[in-house]
Amino acid sequence: MESYSESYKKAGVDVTAGYQAVALMKSHIARTMTKKVLTDIGSFGGLYALDVVGMEQPVLVSGTDGVGTKLKIAFLMDKHTTIGIDCVAMCVNDIICCGAKPQFFLDYIALGKNIPEKVASIVSGVAEGCVQAGCALVGGETAEMPGFYPEDEYDVAGFAVGVVDRSKILDVNTQKAGDVLIAIQSSGVHSNGYSLIRNVFTVNSQNLARYFPDLGCTLGECLLTPTKIYVSAVHAVLQEVTVKSIAHITGGGFYENIPRALKKGLTARINRSDVRVLPIFDLIAKTGKIPEHDMFNTFNMGVGMVLCVAAEDADRTIRILQDAGEAAYVLGKLIDSDKGVILK
Repeated sequence: MESYSESYKKAGVDVTAGYQAVALMKSHIARTMTKKVLTDIGSFGGLYALDVVGMEQPVLVSGTDGVGTKLKIAFLMDKHTTIGIDCVAMCVNDIICCGAKPQFFLDYIALGKNIPEKVASIVSGVAEGCVQAGCALVGGETAEMPGFYPEDEYDVAGFAVGVVDRSKILDVNTQKAGDVLIAIQSSGVHSNGYSLIRNVFTVNSQNLARYFPDLGCTLGECLLTPTKIYVSAVHAVLQEVTVKSIAHITGGGFYENIPRALKKGLTARINRSDVRVLPIFDLIAKTGKIPEHDMFNTFNMGVGMVLCVAAEDADRTIRILQDAGEAAYVLGKLIDSDKGVILK
């Protein structure tokens, strides 16, 4: 018998729309498939044959995250093809901080009304993020929740799993004073601080369409720029350099995230003039009259990832990152102190 419920549809849940969405997203998911994926979309669980050849003691690493109120920008601009990249990025950029390589990803999309084309657009971004991260999209869930979400809104979250040989897990205890911090440039705001941004700007369709010469695009286009995925570039470094720690600069900015990647008793000393702040952050600070400390305690300020390496490895690390297409530079160094971050 065909799966269909008129009663459920009258209550606001159209199961046939769900089937249509799955049909539309299949081509996007197929882009992420590898020989390690043993199930097709629609199974109750995603099966993945983990390849641990050459590893003495494989360790699984997991991470989960969402996109936050950046989604409000996507709603206003009615653009849904990149938000999935953000979701993948926020998860995989976290798990590479311990040296892991992402293997597979699952997404969760909850919405007020299942519009198959919109769901497929969201998943197309998730698939693109997985391709960039080199991982497979092995499953997911689309939940139509009328009365819980407005019909034109949704939420997106994801879950990534990676693997690393235990002997290659990054260890902050190898750090010492004099080690160097290498910054990798962000693509923009990424996916944090949007509640503050929406408080600074009057976020509506008209203002999002405003062009800013310093940004080189409209405000909306800049704010919706997807989060950079650093998997390929970071692993290029890991293959050639002993990286002591990695910090993913997300919510909490410099002051919260950099100390998470430091050995106790060491502090990151950063010259403010060395930070290559992107124009969007200057615009946010000026428009909202936000103190500099609050900016660096909320946003990435143009630095998406920070790698800690020995001083003698700094130049080689930057060269590898640049060869991988990333803008990288010396951000600061470690000193004996317990202040976490000194930014002057």
